[in-house]
Order: sequence, then C-alpha cells, then structure tokens
Amino acid sequence: MKRLFFILLLTPVFAASATITRGVYVEDPTQTTATFRIRTSEPTPLWLEYGPSPTCSQIMTLSPEATEHRILVHGLVPNKEFCYRAYVLNEAKDGVQEPVGGKFKTLYTPERKELKFIIFGNTAGAANDESRALLAAKLETHNPDFFIHTGDLVSNGLDVDADHEFFVPFQHVLAKAPMFIAVGEKEYGINNDAKETRATFAANYKKAHTMTWGKGTPNYYYFDSANARVIFLDTSLAAGKGSAPSFAKESEQYKWLRTSLATTESGKWKIVVLHNPLRSTGVSGLVDDEHPKDPVIEQAEKDLLVLLEYYGVNVVLQGHDSNYERTFTMMRNKESDEGEESEKGIVFLTFGTGASEELTKRVVEKPWTARFVSAQVYGEVEIVDRRFSLKVYNMEGKLLDNVDIMY
Repeated sequence: MKRLFFILLLTPVFAASATITRGVYVEDPTQTTATFRIRTSEPTPLWLEYGPSPTCSQIMTLSPEATEHRILVHGLVPNKEFCYRAYVLNEAKDGVQEPVGGKFKTLYTPERKELKFIIFGNTAGAANDESRALLAAKLETHNPDFFIHTGDLVSNGLDVDADHEFFVPFQHVLAKAPMFIAVGEKEYGINNDAKETRATFAANYKKAHTMTWGKGTPNYYYFDSANARVIFLDTSLAAGKGSAPSFAKESEQYKWLRTSLATTESGKWKIVVLHNPLRSTGVSGLVDDEHPKDPVIEQAEKDLLVLLEYYGVNVVLQGHDSNYERTFTMMRNKESDEGEESEKGIVFLTFGTGASEELTKRVVEKPWTARFVSAQVYGEVEIVDRRFSLKVYNMEGKLLDNVDIMY
C-alpha cells in the first residue's frame, strides 16, 4: 500500500470525484493473460493490484484517466487462482476509496483433467428484478472456474439498461469468476433490420465485452481449458437478426467451426454453446402451418447438426427457450433428419430461464427428451476425465436433474 500512496503523490489533482460504477469484471482469461473491465462515473486514473491468491498486491498497474478502463495483464501462470483490487481517488484527492475486488482463475493446461463451471441464460427483462436477485444469490454460493451464459443479457440490447439488468445484480457473481457469453438475439436490439442490428451490437454489446480473440470475436470464438474445448456460436440469424453472421454451410462461421472442431485434440471434450436451440420441444420446437420455419434457416440448422455429429461433439448448451430441457444422447436419422436416441451422439441441454418473464411449456412431444422442466434453473457441471456430471437446481435449491454423461 505504501507504493500506491507514493504514486498518488505524483498524480495530478482532478476536479471531480469518480466512483466505480461497473465492474471490476474479468473476461477472456487465458493461461497467461486476463482482461479487466471497469467503468467509472467520471474520467479518472485507476490503479489495479493483483497477484496469486491470497496475495492480491503482488503487482500493480495504472490505467490512465478515462471512464472506460480496459486493462490487459500479462505474465500470469496457468492452473492458478488470482485475486485483485481496483482503486480510484477519494473526494479529497489525498488517498483512495475502498477498493473493488474479486478473483479469477487462469485456464488450465491439458494434463489437468478436472473442470467446473456454471450454466445459466436469459438475464433480460426490465421487470424481472426479483428473478435476477434469486438467480444471482444462488450463483454466488458457487466457486466455479468460470460461468457460461447462453445469451440474452439485456432486454433491448442497450448499454443504458445493462447495469440495471446485468452488471449490478450480478456484480458479486462476476467478482467470483469470469463469464463466457453466447450471443443471443437480444444483443442485437429490438429490430431486425441489418443496419440497425449492426449498429446496436457494435455500440452496446461489443463495446462492453471482451471474448477470446478469433476471426469472429465476439460473435463466435472458443477456448481450451483442461481436457475440454468450449466453442461459442452466434445463431441469432435464426431469430431474424439481419446483421448476425450466417451459420449456413460455406459461411465464414461454418468454416471456422469446422476448423475449430477438426483441430481439437483427441480425447478432449467438445462442448458447443449457442443461443437458438437446434433440438427443443419448447417454443422453438413449434413448427406447423402457423409457425413455419424459414427454409434457409432450416437447411442451415440441418447442416450444422451434420457437422457437429461428424466431428463428435459431446454436449450442446442452448438458450432462448424459457425452460430446462435435456435430451438423451442422440443422433440424426439420415433419412428423416429427425433425432433418435443413440449410444453415440450429442446431448442437448437447454438453459434459458435465468430471469424469464414467462416460462415455456412443452409444445411438442419427442421421444428423445429425457427431462423437461418449466422453472427458473441453473446448472452446475463438473468434468472429471471422461465423466461430465450435471446437476440442475431451482431457486429453492431443489435438485431437479442429476446425470452423468460419459465420453
């Protein structure tokens, strides 16, 4: 702390007193780096201390005067928990305010065969404060390596509402572990026009989130940790969002996915995360004369399923539908394109009830559904070697599903 106050003596005096209004949250951890995101009420310099837990003050870095602070730190080590504290000046400019702190874990090296994460989705909805508070309170009781969000962070996609609907209610969750997000259609705003959705996404979601770098970041990307490759796709085109990247065969996203799957090391879990479900008996599974599916999207989904099956994807995590659903391990019937239970194939898990205004009832009957629940839920996953253990809880802490998936 003496070092911090010495730096303060050399810092110019600023007229306004700033406070931290968003964050600190960590995104895009790798084995050796991490990105810190912080927003302040006024332009201010910001000091970040961090180090291996429990020594949070091993290293200090200064972020220049700004309201949006994005700090990329290097020199971390894999398989390690780090803690941090962020400081801004106090009102008198003779010291600092109480720090805002948290922790995160760097990604694991391949020889480690254990991984823990939490899955949930849909935190959008202006009137869902109680649902968000319940969910946040439950998530805070866990200590995962990271969180996975299956999309739809904010109801209208606008940054002006992101604090109320996401960053404030989940601030203590974000302080416990990094969060990886699958882009949902709400991230593109309320309209479908290509120009408007592109502008909304760029000015709001893209400015606030840093996902692991790749050709399609932040729409689609992947990371490796322990014995798993986790791949995130953007399927918002299925919801009509005009500027969302195509996932049709021969599209850039499809080609990228094919390469990402083909280059996955043998023996790794292949986990794909997307927002719009590929297999569902909820609302998105309702296809009839009154709810026809766009034939172009329907073909793209079929081609995507073929690709996932061909490269041996183990689990697909989905959002959008406001229910929890788990399928049996299933494969496509090549003649009908209908899914059928199989010893080898993909398990589809739908988590879309994070803070839903209305829950989805099961609208179609399929023999491949192993469990369907209309309730606000989240999932806890522990991977140990070739076992993927899933526990699903409601907001009263009741265990609703408990299953082991073997690879």
